[in-house]
Amino acid sequence: MDDAALPSGAQWTISYQDQEAVLVGVGGGLRRWRVGGVDLLDGYGSGELCPGAAGQVLAPWPNRLRDGRYRYTGVAHQLPLTEPERHNALHGLVRWLPWTLVDRSGSSVTCECFLPAQPGYPWPLSLRTVYTLSGDGLSAEHRVTNLAGVPAPFGLSVHPYLQLPGVAVADLRLRVPAGSRLLTDTRLLPIGAAKIDGTEWDFTEPRPIGELVLDTAFGTLRTDPDGGSTVTLTGPDGTGVAVWADASFHWWQVFTGDTLPTDRRRRSVAVEPMTCPPDGFRSGRDLVTLEPGEPWHARWQLSPLPH
Repeated sequence: MDDAALPSGAQWTISYQDQEAVLVGVGGGLRRWRVGGVDLLDGYGSGELCPGAAGQVLAPWPNRLRDGRYRYTGVAHQLPLTEPERHNALHGLVRWLPWTLVDRSGSSVTCECFLPAQPGYPWPLSLRTVYTLSGDGLSAEHRVTNLAGVPAPFGLSVHPYLQLPGVAVADLRLRVPAGSRLLTDTRLLPIGAAKIDGTEWDFTEPRPIGELVLDTAFGTLRTDPDGGSTVTLTGPDGTGVAVWADASFHWWQVFTGDTLPTDRRRRSVAVEPMTCPPDGFRSGRDLVTLEPGEPWHARWQLSPLPH
């Protein structure tokens, strides 16, 4: 089948030493990351429609927006309800758009997307992502430019599902350097926050997930010396994956996949760095203001452990 006819579009494969990654043209996301012949990313086949936002870039907002409604600089906006069962706008506007190849080498791919102005989000954006494999793992650098003549609201996340073959989610040891979590209603929208020190939600030291159901936004991050933060998932033998995100990302969403279809339910863990929390367009919390023509940058990275 021609790449153009595949549900995920063009397939761009890169490699470095014992690593291989596949990036895709629909959504500009990550479909596969393999280290030493082992798939550490719970991806999907080239002939499959991307399930559960796996590996996708989520912009110009991450997560959920209540009723798809918000006000910005005094103007009301209404977005399509892409999670109709919860009456939310979900995961932004670029995850199903075509991304085009800009540059490619053996170990790196650069792709870009143009988001046109539209009802609900009347600011055209240029988005570019550089994926690179190196001795440190797989990194992604995002560059976003507001092409409108006025400031635009913005947020970004990514949605990799991580797995350790042969290790059940309950046995994965999770570390999240956070001091709080958001409390949510039945629509998974924030209604408050709570400190997590000493509670079952406290993963500041690595420990097994057990039977805990997570679809949780963690905040009040304890940062690394470089200003970023790192979440880890490890197995009983200490091998695993570290996800690092730079200081642009103020939140981590962790999802144990309990609401996914049966064949994917609770078989991996989505670890999602977010620049702002769910419903960020309404709360304004950690919302990025994209000034006209001024590029915005952010970077995150997957690294195998031990490393």
